Amino acid sequence: MSDSMIKIALLQDCDRGGMESAACQTEKLIREAAGNGAKIICTQELFLTEYFCWKQDSSFFDLAIGIPSCYTDRFSRLAAELEVVLILSLFERRAPGIYHNTAAVIDADGTLLGKYRKMHIPQDPGFEEKFYFTPGDLPFRSFHTKYADIGVIICWDQWYPESARLTALAGASILFCPTAIGVIESEPEELGLQQRDAWLNVQCGHAVANGCYYAAVNRVGTEHGTKFWGSSFVADFYGNPLVSGSCDKEEILYAECDLKAMEDHRRMWPFFRDRRIDAYDGILKRYAE
Repeated sequence: MSDSMIKIALLQDCDRGGMESAACQTEKLIREAAGNGAKIICTQELFLTEYFCWKQDSSFFDLAIGIPSCYTDRFSRLAAELEVVLILSLFERRAPGIYHNTAAVIDADGTLLGKYRKMHIPQDPGFEEKFYFTPGDLPFRSFHTKYADIGVIICWDQWYPESARLTALAGASILFCPTAIGVIESEPEELGLQQRDAWLNVQCGHAVANGCYYAAVNRVGTEHGTKFWGSSFVADFYGNPLVSGSCDKEEILYAECDLKAMEDHRRMWPFFRDRRIDAYDGILKRYAE
């Protein structure tokens, strides 16, 4: 494999019934992915816990952890041992009464490079996230890892082109999106299929518009009336899927990203060059009256 080819892995998994069980299972999956040549490995959203946002319950705040913590220390040691980059989606306790939905990025030498806090927080039946998460206050950014410059956005961020654009403009060649999304079982099946298609389409559009690779990793299984639809994928800069996951199976998805081919593509379609940054003031308004 050339220096420009980076193999990535997505861990599509289910709730494991407890934080320690989830940590052990994820360590097992990371070891398997690294053994198969993956250099950058990403978990699903909130991988240590169930998707607890199905209802408002203050006792669930006890699931939050600090960053750093014993869990990030554990995975930092693992990253250094295996020489892999890890993206861990966690429930962060920042201070009493301030909690975030956060991704920690660990470099291949075990260094905690930093974190990204979910910016856009949804509030829907079965997705009561505004009760738990303070909106992120860190910038959209790129993390310079041993293998590639990468960026992270989280779940609801995926519907906002600004999230992907600003992350790509910060220098990210591969955008990762840990996710927990599915359909409420009481809703019509056809509606769920349409929502899943929209989810796939909008994210593939981010890959095209930003001339980069895009990797979304979702959970599977049914939790408290929500059926998570899996379907994790990696898309190239044409929006074509390099790999697509099942709707209902725990699995590791692998894809090879060619950073040289991505640069050649951007030379042919220079979207960043042709942006009219002098004409975009309106994007900072809620709505153009």
